[in-house]
Amino acid sequence: MSAPDRPVEDLLRELAPQVLGVLARRFGDFATAEDAVQEALLAAATQWPGDGLPDNPRGWLIQVAYRRMVELVRGEAARRRREDLVARREPDDRQVVPAADEQLTADRDDTLVLLFLCCHPALSPASQIALTLRAVGGLSTAEIARAFLVPEATMAQRISRAKQRIRSSGLPFRMPDERDRERRLAAVLHVLYLIFTEGHTASLGPELRRVDLAEEAIRLTRAMHALLPDDSEVTGLLALMLLTDARSAARTGPTGELISLAEQDRSRWDAALIAEGVALVTRALPRGPVGPYQLQAAIAALHDEAPTAGQTDWPQILALYQVLERHSASPVVALNRAVATAMVHGPAAGLDALAALADDPRLAGHHRLHAARAHLYEMAGDRDRAVHHYRLAAGLTTSLPEQRYLTVRAARLATAEGVALS
Repeated sequence: MSAPDRPVEDLLRELAPQVLGVLARRFGDFATAEDAVQEALLAAATQWPGDGLPDNPRGWLIQVAYRRMVELVRGEAARRRREDLVARREPDDRQVVPAADEQLTADRDDTLVLLFLCCHPALSPASQIALTLRAVGGLSTAEIARAFLVPEATMAQRISRAKQRIRSSGLPFRMPDERDRERRLAAVLHVLYLIFTEGHTASLGPELRRVDLAEEAIRLTRAMHALLPDDSEVTGLLALMLLTDARSAARTGPTGELISLAEQDRSRWDAALIAEGVALVTRALPRGPVGPYQLQAAIAALHDEAPTAGQTDWPQILALYQVLERHSASPVVALNRAVATAMVHGPAAGLDALAALADDPRLAGHHRLHAARAHLYEMAGDRDRAVHHYRLAAGLTTSLPEQRYLTVRAARLATAEGVALS
């Protein structure tokens, strides 16, 4: 189906995992299929803006990627001189024509199968997540590296090794059985969470949100929930996404400027998504066992259900963060718990909690630590230190909306205090 009004980049991001699924299922070679799909995407990104969208963009990509896949497979067979590999992988002349292959032309979405394949147990958890973000989420290597707080070259090597390990494993391209699925589920959920997080607040670039990523994460999580409706953590993750996404319309102003949670117009929040998210987490929590996504969803529900920022149930939020930190300790959870501590016990208590995180290498050079300090110093009335940390945070973030927000906060405080704006 043609989509003339959609940006080419958005359409390619949506179609990429579908095309990769088709080729991986047809050839049984994920690594080579991923290379072929990337070349097809490059061809589309080059040709479509000038020539216009084809009538069937998905079919166009499948045909181009299929032809490139055939070339890659034949080249590999020729280089290795293995008759058995040629017999097993190289299609005959009749199979080369995509239109004649029912498996290729079938309107079937293998994205969930692709998700579980990328979370192969032979891979480390970090490699599972990185590969899925690349193959299913469509994130660039640089974006994935930022999500993991590692250099881009390190992430590129990790993704390459993960692809080669899947290739050597010989794992068939199909949905895993129930036992195997359980072993991979935690990694799959974490991948979906990271895709949504990148979509909700882009790590770099001029836009605060990447709507395509957030919507794709929600779509895939809905599909997971349909597959596993009784899994409390799948339900909790879906609830968390909906409750968070419900606030999206109010997060930016007329010129795209970031608006903090406390300052948002709550009448612009999506009441239907909030109701759905609250219902999901309410059903999930009593089932047990309670996991991190359910706890985060419960925190999001408390924010969403508060009529005003001043009526937020911060003591309950702090209690939930304390449970979450015991369950799944991380620097980001500790950061949020410190802010909640300040809202309940005052900014001095929150700053003391943040001080304990200063030596954590995972937060070294991360803008969120300085932004949290700036906020708490502002609460405490220490404008000089607040300005200092707002400026540090602004210099560290690669998100332009966040950078502008932090810079403006610093400028307003500095002007009010008479601090030089050097």
